[in-house]
Amino acid sequence: MPSGAGWLPHGYRLDPHTHDQGQLVYAAAGTLATTTERGTWVAPANRVTWTPPGFAHSHRFYGRTDARLLTVPIGLCGELVDHPSVFAVSPLLREAVLALTDERPETRPGAHTRLLAVVIDELQDTAEQSLHLPEPRDDRLRAATDLLHADPARPATLAELGRAAGAGERTLSRLFHTELGMSFHQWRTILRIHHALAHLTDGTSVTDTAMTCGWSNPSSFIDAFSSVVGQTPGSYQADLRGSPRLP
Repeated sequence: MPSGAGWLPHGYRLDPHTHDQGQLVYAAAGTLATTTERGTWVAPANRVTWTPPGFAHSHRFYGRTDARLLTVPIGLCGELVDHPSVFAVSPLLREAVLALTDERPETRPGAHTRLLAVVIDELQDTAEQSLHLPEPRDDRLRAATDLLHADPARPATLAELGRAAGAGERTLSRLFHTELGMSFHQWRTILRIHHALAHLTDGTSVTDTAMTCGWSNPSSFIDAFSSVVGQTPGSYQADLRGSPRLP
């Protein structure tokens, strides 16, 4: 599994596969979604995904994506968390990943190894910034979440989903917390933001994205998006286009 870089078209997919070594994937432009049996992680250009050895995973890319793949030797994988995750990208981490994946020849012996050590150090000092959408195992909870996957903008309450899934509201609420580690509201917000990232990357306006993904108004969408992604939808689109920020 070599390290390297390449431009990928919108919607490009890599089918489920595994690696004997660890892998960092960074979308220097565009957005990346990584899916494992534990759920889906989404990484815009201010985040990097980490997949440890042995985890079956697939990728999907949104927007024309400058994809950077960086192999982490098995001997260094123990320095990072033992589960798939997403980390914030500091300016130093970004430049180190770009340098390691741009295929420049190594002019000084050991330079790449030293730079990779910088990447590992940065990740160790960075809190997980996970746009992670966990998936349930309980059949009742899966029935409810499948309804939302099919229509993220569905305005159903937890009680209404419970009736459709054959479970009580309190049971579903408990399952969201015990199985997925978050509330129903938090899970649906992350689901909607996953879809919003895809719409924004495809050029849909902030207002239309808000309405399509289930927010009642653009302001509430901007607040939710900013709290999870770390920037406004407009600045996210501006970064993708390399142009001044959208209104």
